[in-house]
Amino acid sequence: MVEHEHHDHGGHDHAHGAGHAHAHAPRDFGAAFAIGAALNLGFVITEVIYGLLANSIALVADAGHNLGDVLGLVMAWAATVLARRVPSRTYTYGLRRGTILAALANAVLLLVTVGAIAVEGVRRLIEPSEVASVTVMVVAAVGIGINGVAAWLFASGRKGDINLRAAFMHMAYDALVSAGVVAAGGIILLTGWTWLDPLVSVAIAVVILAGTWSLLRDSIGMSLDAVPAGIKPDEVGDFLRQQPGVAAIHDLHIWPMSTTETALTCHCLMPGGHPGDEFLVQLAYKLKERFSIGHATIQVEVDEDIVCGLESDHLI
Repeated sequence: MVEHEHHDHGGHDHAHGAGHAHAHAPRDFGAAFAIGAALNLGFVITEVIYGLLANSIALVADAGHNLGDVLGLVMAWAATVLARRVPSRTYTYGLRRGTILAALANAVLLLVTVGAIAVEGVRRLIEPSEVASVTVMVVAAVGIGINGVAAWLFASGRKGDINLRAAFMHMAYDALVSAGVVAAGGIILLTGWTWLDPLVSVAIAVVILAGTWSLLRDSIGMSLDAVPAGIKPDEVGDFLRQQPGVAAIHDLHIWPMSTTETALTCHCLMPGGHPGDEFLVQLAYKLKERFSIGHATIQVEVDEDIVCGLESDHLI
């Protein structure tokens, strides 16, 4: 049942649906974050050691990418833990927004990794060197297994949380990239084309960039309070106007409180009088069920003259 609070502040009525837009990552994925980070950290160390021994820039480049994934997983994990903290006098919504900042930091970190990989890959294309192909293939093959398992850990939650989506994307792309490194190592072994190793590292950078773009776009949007993906403000506005007794609405705002929670505030003109708490409770419940908006604040106004004095761009 949706919890509900009602406050009366100078004639303004607020309905707060305490349900959340999606299931929360911190509750179910703590173990996944820990296992994924541990597996990838161990693999990073392995790739660096054998990459240097095998003189493979592709292997070292992939290690850099995986290190970014480890840091990203740790940041996302820390943010989901902090999101559980109860609100305080200073942080009245708690620290839920940290999950959005973690996603944004994760995207920026990956972009830095892309730049470093691309620069070194181009340098090696200009000055190619010998590569221990068998070593590269064996280490990369291990990476396919590790990243495949890590991706599986986050697969079930990727649609409900941008942090889990980021974790899944990185692990799945890493498995794909490792498969590419294995293929490149095999070709080098058969043909002696040492230039193929740095070319693969550049391709890795392109793959990472492609996978990071949507994460960067969505995390920036969330940071700027953009309406969460999947919610259409016009549909929400139409739904509110269709409620019994509602003549007009204005100042409709919809924004993400975290990567898993959505909030809404809106003023509803109801000339027939305040409909009562039950109306607000049911409206909050309907917004949660229909639009996954878990925190709704509705202000009821009954004076048409005051509302009509608003600027037209505030009315919907």
